[in-house]
Amino acid sequence: MKITVVGAGAVGASCAEYIAIKNFASEVVILDIKEGYAEGKAMDLMQCASLNGFDTKITGSTSDYSKTANSDICVITSGIPRKPGMTREELIGINAGIVKSVSASLVEHSPNTILIVVSNPMDTMTYLVHKTTDLPKHKIIGMGGALDSARFKYRLAEALEAPISDVDGMVIGGHSDKGMVPLTSHATRNSIKVSEFLSEERLNQVKEDTKVGGATLTKLLGTSAWYAPGAAVSGLVHAIACDQKKMFPCSTYLEGEYGLNDLCIGVPVILGKNGIEKIVNVPLSDAEKAHMAESAEGVKKTNGLLEL
Repeated sequence: MKITVVGAGAVGASCAEYIAIKNFASEVVILDIKEGYAEGKAMDLMQCASLNGFDTKITGSTSDYSKTANSDICVITSGIPRKPGMTREELIGINAGIVKSVSASLVEHSPNTILIVVSNPMDTMTYLVHKTTDLPKHKIIGMGGALDSARFKYRLAEALEAPISDVDGMVIGGHSDKGMVPLTSHATRNSIKVSEFLSEERLNQVKEDTKVGGATLTKLLGTSAWYAPGAAVSGLVHAIACDQKKMFPCSTYLEGEYGLNDLCIGVPVILGKNGIEKIVNVPLSDAEKAHMAESAEGVKKTNGLLEL
């Protein structure tokens, strides 16, 4: 199993590290445009192998896509990260050109690959890959919902004063501060609805804290987060590589599901060896339906800024 990660920055390096540590891939290739940067990150990570007990081979390359040939899964993290005060949507001008070029180069060398898009604005970048490559839709996946759901579960556990292993929850919708739809109606603690433990006011606070999770970290760190995004990507890659049939909320191209068409947005999917193997229809409350429709309009507005 060969995995390529494009972008050797903090997010890309975290992806490569978590994938290697899980020890299911034979090779991870890191690629970056900065001379020697990917090679240095790969060497540093390989020097962890004996300490962390993994046998995955990690190699780095400066802009040589031939090194990525025949990758089973490719991850696109390249692009400029958010700065404090920036929205994900403000990154579209620069990142669209980068993602279009990167995805074309990856598919040229690995025509049967599965692509996972991390670059922001993530739903629109996923849509761009759909419109500019010949990959089937089940092989193009946007990462956002997996990360947003992890942040939701963190906030739920915090509010419940419970271990996070007790908590389950999911975020669908757009990967943006306004677009996220945390499904509080389905969130549970050991199969019991969290509404049995938390007031409506506290649940609303959990929702709002989840939606600004990325912005909160960007303000604290001065740039985008990387540990949780890297872990989210590794979870998706692991599920695909090992055919786990796990359910994650991911950005995928919709053709009537959830009443939406011609856009990529986060919904629950089953991930296996073929990529997205099924889109799962989850019943939503009236408020969640309205929020989802509003989120979709926001994504379509951002899509309209693309030059296809």
